[in-house]
Amino acid sequence: QVQLVESGGGLVQAGASLRLSCAASGRTFSNYAMGWFRQAPGKEREFVAAISWTGGSTYYADSVKGRFTISRGNAKNTVYLQMNSLKPEDTAVYFCGAGLRIGEVVAGHHGSWGQGTQVTVSS
Repeated sequence: QVQLVESGGGLVQAGASLRLSCAASGRTFSNYAMGWFRQAPGKEREFVAAISWTGGSTYYADSVKGRFTISRGNAKNTVYLQMNSLKPEDTAVYFCGAGLRIGEVVAGHHGSWGQGTQVTVSS
């Protein structure tokens, strides 16, 4: 397994931007697909975005497509989620995760999760 720590969340107004970061440690990280999920109080966990370990393939939930961008750092030990045009319905705790294949990450069937970072978007 890998250790994951999210950062970059905060309180912003609708229309603002945030960039979330997920820092990873562990010898297997360089060959892992990564993804972002979110969960609002009383709601089911929701897939947001995923990226292959090379960065060549990405997937996005329809609710964020065109507004959010997932990317990997050059060293592939950090994954970012650039969030633009934020809406109040984006308010949630955002978690990153790592898995062997991107399909498993999209489905939420991976073994490593971070602790989460809170994103709150006010009207």
